[in-house]
Amino acid sequence: MFRKILIANRGEIACRIARTCQRLGVAVSTVHSAADADALHVKAIGESIEIGAAPASESYLRIDAVIAAAKTTGAEAIHPGFGFLAENTAFARAVEAAGLVFIGPTPETIERLGDKASAKREAVAAGVPTVPGSEAPSEDRLEIERIVRRLELPVMLKAAAGGGGKGMRAISTYDGLGDEIESAMREAKNAFGDAGLIVEKLILQGRHIEVQIAGDGDGNVIHLFERECTLQRRHQKLIEEAPAANLPPALRQRILDDAVRLGRRLRYRGVGTVEFIVSGTDYYFLEVNPRLQVEHPVTEMVTGIDIVEAMLRIAAGEGLPVKQDEVVCQGHAVEARICAEDPNDSFMPSTGKLAHVRFPSGGIRVETGVESGSTVTPYYDSMLAKLIAHATTRDQALDQLDRALGETSIFGVITNREFLRRLIALPATRAATFHTRLIDEKIDALVTATENIDPEALAVGAYFWMMRQRAAASSNPWQSSSLTGWRMTAADDGLSPIPILHLEAAGDSAEIRFAHLQPDGSMLIGVDAARVRVQLSPLADDMFAAAANARCETVRIAQKDHAIFVHDPRHAHTMTAIPYLRYISASAEVSGELRAPMTGVVLKINVTVGSRVKAGDPTVVMESMKMELRIASEVDGVVTAVHFKPGDTVERNAVVAIVEPELIPQ
Repeated sequence: MFRKILIANRGEIACRIARTCQRLGVAVSTVHSAADADALHVKAIGESIEIGAAPASESYLRIDAVIAAAKTTGAEAIHPGFGFLAENTAFARAVEAAGLVFIGPTPETIERLGDKASAKREAVAAGVPTVPGSEAPSEDRLEIERIVRRLELPVMLKAAAGGGGKGMRAISTYDGLGDEIESAMREAKNAFGDAGLIVEKLILQGRHIEVQIAGDGDGNVIHLFERECTLQRRHQKLIEEAPAANLPPALRQRILDDAVRLGRRLRYRGVGTVEFIVSGTDYYFLEVNPRLQVEHPVTEMVTGIDIVEAMLRIAAGEGLPVKQDEVVCQGHAVEARICAEDPNDSFMPSTGKLAHVRFPSGGIRVETGVESGSTVTPYYDSMLAKLIAHATTRDQALDQLDRALGETSIFGVITNREFLRRLIALPATRAATFHTRLIDEKIDALVTATENIDPEALAVGAYFWMMRQRAAASSNPWQSSSLTGWRMTAADDGLSPIPILHLEAAGDSAEIRFAHLQPDGSMLIGVDAARVRVQLSPLADDMFAAAANARCETVRIAQKDHAIFVHDPRHAHTMTAIPYLRYISASAEVSGELRAPMTGVVLKINVTVGSRVKAGDPTVVMESMKMELRIASEVDGVVTAVHFKPGDTVERNAVVAIVEPELIPQ
């Protein structure tokens, strides 16, 4: 076994790999960008080398810097994790050339399998059925257009060099085809350093089934059964499970046998994932990911095999840790990916500082790279954590995962936590009758329309705010019987005659008035016209027993600056609290101001000063968390200002351009 390795990655996967290394007595070092200097993986591992600026192209994708860091820390081997350089042939070769061990497949295998087009050729040679489409990747937009037009729509554009949904576009119309190709190529280039695309026939309503394989490099290859990864959006997996539900045994065995046969053909070394699209009783090879997968924990839970340990032992020359007949699948495991994104706003990525983070304390596996105080930047993937449930039956695992999501609090950014709970509750999810486009079809049921403001939740948040204000004047504001501190004539119900606090939440706002604090700790609070009697009793850390009118429940509450976070059993509420006398009404928005929807980097400017635009025309293309965002004009008019250029980083709500609206003739 190795004495010391370097993990060339960040976030939750770096923390997860380090945990296995520490259990095995293998010393660990890692790397970080300037933006990740205070990241959890840096703190957890304890030894890290800064290798460049925030953008991945200037840090985590720098082969020379990563290898130099390994040598500086005395590492004998490098584990690439997933993403970044994990499937980069040049990196694997550079690691070996530097006299270090690459913990993964050989460079030759990565070259043959890491690229989707070449992997497809290998599958054909192994007798594995493949999806009709390109035989080789291309960076020629016109050539890609010709291939698309030769195939019957719909088709899928795929980045040849990577996965994770980056550089992928479903094409169902020829309108705007050129723009879609360019966008996919840019995204592929930014994510993987290679803009090459392949085109394949898009199989609608299929299931995404993948097989975990492991090989010793001498021709011995085994499988660790399959995973179901069908629940995905924008080709990004959201819920994964093992084993696949409702998969006929004969079909399962054919898929497992094909995956192993492909691995044996290549004398596969290390672990990898062979992915298939299943339609009825037919299935087609999609690609091979010659690396560790995000969803590997569900396989670990049902087999009891530590896949990271297997990678280390194979790379150290110890061979496969188990034989095929020793691999047994027990129970069912389901994983949910919690991401910093807003499902109610077209899944817009969300960035910012995490004011408070709390995960379930037991009965669930948590993989994360964040903690309270962590900063979510626009430079990397939006995934914050994975929750993995394992139980005897699938229904039990789904129930366990749902409870764990309900107990998870992440304050400071918007997450998809509640979206995931709705997804788990869908009848098609419960019955395992889903397909890869289910989320698109059921999106209206999975996202919430703008809800009316919740007076009880606001009253609980207002009570907490008042207690924080009183803290300076009392050693125990929760037990003090003094007044609220506002010396003015109260109304008949005891409420102050004018608002004391302005609260904003869920796109709405309310004016808050307070009455006296009663001896029993309760307080009457006015939320606009509503009256709510609230009592809060501290339990532990961020937990409180809350009584709001007739409802009694346990809630989590935290405050960071002007933001108050209340997580009750129904919803996680984010409120902005401003003392009423300091509250200033927001100025009217200028309709022609085009603002950045979130922090990101400008990729392309489609207009110049003087350009005429129509409402809906894309003016600026940004990238955030490896996703492209297009800022469109909301009005017809003339561009009068452009404030940024390609390569610039812009903050959320920054005005990137101004369009002077056309005057409508009277």
